[in-house]
Amino acid sequence: MEEYASEAVVLRREPQGEADSRISFFTKKYGKLVAKARSARKITSKLSAHLEPGMVSEIRLVEKNGMLIVDALKRKKLSLAPATLYFLDRILAEADPDMDLWQMLQSDSFSWHSVLGLLGWDPKSAVCGSCAALPSSFHIGRQDFLCVSCSRYEPQKNLIVLNKV
Repeated sequence: MEEYASEAVVLRREPQGEADSRISFFTKKYGKLVAKARSARKITSKLSAHLEPGMVSEIRLVEKNGMLIVDALKRKKLSLAPATLYFLDRILAEADPDMDLWQMLQSDSFSWHSVLGLLGWDPKSAVCGSCAALPSSFHIGRQDFLCVSCSRYEPQKNLIVLNKV
């Protein structure tokens, strides 16, 4: 039985079973991980408040038939929008630590241009994958940039809207 401890940003929390939760988080040491939190949805749960999306918590995990969160202590709440956390959960690869991304999440300097650049998709030199125009959004499923007119036909749940640099 392996034990891990790291500071983590909670990205997503989903119900699993009757009282458990499936937590997706980005850790400082190990990158994005997904773990189960037993009884986290019970009203008497001590872990529940520490595992809300956007929380930066010190977590302790045990690897036993999958990852299991055994302890968490919240440090602070990030000012990132829920949609930003959702997109980060969808776009980040598991077990791939990135100290630059960690520091960006901890500071108030988060921008999708910087994050996509860190992950290998540089918006500064990108063009629309359909018509070669200037991009206005990034499609997560296709992992491609789209311009305003091409992104009009895509569901918003798949698009990261890029702000002007």
